Formats: sequence, structure tokens, C-alpha cells
Amino acid sequence: MELISILNLSYLIASILFIIGIKQLAHPKTASRGNLLGALGMFIAVVATLFDREILSYEWIAVGVLIGSVIGIILAIKIQMTAMPQLVAVLNGFGGIASVFVAGAALQLSIPKYETAVNYQEIVSIVFSAIVGGITFSGSFIAFGKLQGFITEKAVRYPGDQLVKILVGLTAVGLGVYGCIEPTDESIYWILSGVSLLLGIFLVIPIGGADMPVVISLLNSYSGIAASATGFVLNNNVLIISGSLVGASGIILTQIMCKAMNRSLTNVLFGGFGAVATEMKDDGDFYSGKVKSTSAEEVAMLLDVARSVVIVPGYGMAVAQAQHAVRDLYQLLTARGIDVTFAIHPVAGRMPGHMNVLLAEADIPYDRLKEMDEINSTFENVDVVIVNGANDVTNPLAKTDPKSPIAGMPILDVGNAKTVVVIKRSLSAGFAGVPNPLFIADNCLMLFGDGKKATQEMIAALKES
Repeated sequence: MELISILNLSYLIASILFIIGIKQLAHPKTASRGNLLGALGMFIAVVATLFDREILSYEWIAVGVLIGSVIGIILAIKIQMTAMPQLVAVLNGFGGIASVFVAGAALQLSIPKYETAVNYQEIVSIVFSAIVGGITFSGSFIAFGKLQGFITEKAVRYPGDQLVKILVGLTAVGLGVYGCIEPTDESIYWILSGVSLLLGIFLVIPIGGADMPVVISLLNSYSGIAASATGFVLNNNVLIISGSLVGASGIILTQIMCKAMNRSLTNVLFGGFGAVATEMKDDGDFYSGKVKSTSAEEVAMLLDVARSVVIVPGYGMAVAQAQHAVRDLYQLLTARGIDVTFAIHPVAGRMPGHMNVLLAEADIPYDRLKEMDEINSTFENVDVVIVNGANDVTNPLAKTDPKSPIAGMPILDVGNAKTVVVIKRSLSAGFAGVPNPLFIADNCLMLFGDGKKATQEMIAALKES
């Protein structure tokens, strides 16, 4: 069999593994296997490419693989689940800058050929890689900074910020067009890359922390699109296919996230969600004299006579690493014959599927996890809802205040339950920066404290009852 036939067969097998892997990632029970299948597909693609391409030094490639593997293993072991969104943002950024450098190297090798004849498919792909890859890199690291706290989570707005983005974007497009007309001028490519990096900063810095799940999903899509464009530069089919899969799945997920927030992608990119947080009145005035505090012992008494309980996980639960304590509470209640389910809002946490991953990590049965649309109509029949660290996704202002920054966002209707217990460190606002009227509702009790410790105290109180 000829080398080209073996290569194409390898790429076909790798592509099939990518598709099956993505399909299996849709369910926690098969996600681990899907991840392994995707990794196997990438391994096959890399090995096949190494045999096909002209390699100057396998030694340096081996060194790179070794260094990258060590870093990857350390990250996989050390990274906390609460920091997973930051890691995803960084990996998206690295994918973007890799596309920029690969396309730049390809341009350098092709310039002598362009002296006589220009391959416009190649040069257009090179320019596109520079623009999308640059935006992905800088935008991802701004997202990382916001999530990690290096940069304010608030939407950074200034007079004329939209005009600045438009001008920088038009500059990038103009440089790209000129780069296609004069492909032998390598300096234009690197200037274009620099402008694209600047554009990525201007696009993400005005976006507030409440929109980070959408931004991460969108940047993930960008990294796939950049990789696919680089595949056209290198004439590499598997890179085109894998990049297209990532790009398409990222866009679909972004649309799902926007729908869950009742917002358009344009509004996310240009609306500055969270920008009005500083204009809201002081939370202390809003809650003053209206909050009913409770204790773990009182909550245990409520749970002891309950027949149905719904647990709503949020980012506060993730920060407290309370998922295993929540599992212990679930098992204790279930052993007593209480029906326990988990209500999952699509944008709870800082990354799409964040809560699903945390609960799956704690071995909570997947059939106990109910999506918002499925569970909302059942809350009125629930005895006790335990909200562990969630805020904006349960905030009634989304329905009652058309001027609120979360106006129109679908929420979990936990207020319809007979009793709501909110576990939270304080009355501080969520990512959107607005107070939550749920906390002062007649049927709401506030259990102040760390999500893990409070849950453990409830378990201890239940065992003594």
C-alpha cells in the first residue's frame, strides 16, 4: 500500500475517533471513554503526519513532546475543578497562538514561490489564521485573568469603546487584504498578528464575569476555526476536520449558552453584561432586617420530615469543594427514603457543564441530575430546596425587573418550593452584581457559611436526629 493511502486511512480513522469521542463526551458515563478515543485519534494523526512530512529534527520534536507531557501531567494532577475554566481558557489561547506561528512559518517557506505565482487559497488561509489565532490567544488570556482575579471581573467600559473595537477590527481586515495582495511582504503578517492580539484584548476586556461561560465556549470555537484554517495552509485533512469539529461544536454550545441566558451573541460581545453592577444600591440596605438566618440543626429538622428534596449546585459549592459532602448528604437522605434530585442551570458555574462535571466526579448518579426545563414545573411539589452557592441562576429579578442586567434570563424557580435553604458565605451579589430577592422571601432561610462545612454540619445533625 502506498504511503499516501496509509496516510489518508490513518487520517480517516483519526477523524472517526474524533467524532465518536465528541459524541460520547455528551454523557458523564461515557465522557472518560470519549476523551480517550479523542486522544487516541490525535495520537494516530500526529504519528501519521510525522511519517508524511519532511522532518528536520525528530530529536527536537521528542524534546517538545516530553516537556509538554510533563507539563500536562502536572496540570492534570494539580489543577482544582474550580480552576478548570481558567485551564480551558489557557489551552484555547495556546491553540490560537500555535496557529499564528505555524501559519507564519508556512508563509516564510512560501514567499519564494509567491515571487512567480501566488497560491491564494494558501495566503487567504494564512491571513485568516493570523486574525483568528491572534484574537483567540489574547482574548483567552484576558478571560483567564478575569477568572483568576488578576483582572477585574467587571465589564471594563470607557467612552467610545465600541468605536475603538470597530476601528481595530477594520485595521485587521485591511492589513489582511493587503497581505493577500502583497504576500511577499512578511512584515505585514506579523503586524497583522499584533493588531489581532490587540483586537482580542479589546473584545474581551469589556465583558463582565457573568458572561465568562459564553466567552470560554466562543473562544474554544475560535481555537478550532484557527486550527482548521491552518489545516488549509498545510493541506492537512485531519487538521481541517478536527478544527472544524471543535469550531462547530463550540459555536453550537455558545448558542445554547446564549439561549440559556436569553441573550444574543452580539449582546454578549458588545453589551458588557455586569457593567451596571456598581450602579446598584447597597446590598445591605436591600436586605436590612428582612433576612431569616437558620442553623444546620434547624435544616436537619426540615429534612427529617421532607419527602422530596432538590439540591441546586452553584459556583460557591465548587469553590468550597463541597461536591463530596453533597454526595454524602444525598446518600443519607436517599437511605431514609427521601426523593433527592439535583437542579442544573445551563450557566451555573464558570464553564459550560461545570456543575455536571463536579457532581459526576463525586459519583452522583446522572439520572438524578435534572435540567432546568425539566425540573422547573415540579418545584411547587418540592418540600425543601437546598441552594448551595448559586445566586444569579435563582434570582427572581430576571423575571420581575426589566431594567436588571439579568432581565429575561431563564432561572430555576426555586422560590415555588415550600421551603428554600440557601447556603452562602454572605449576602454578596453574584457575577451579575445585583441583589437577590429570593434571600428575603417568606419561605427562604439563609444558612451562612462555607458550602462544604455547612453541608457536613447538616449531615452530622441529621445523624443525631
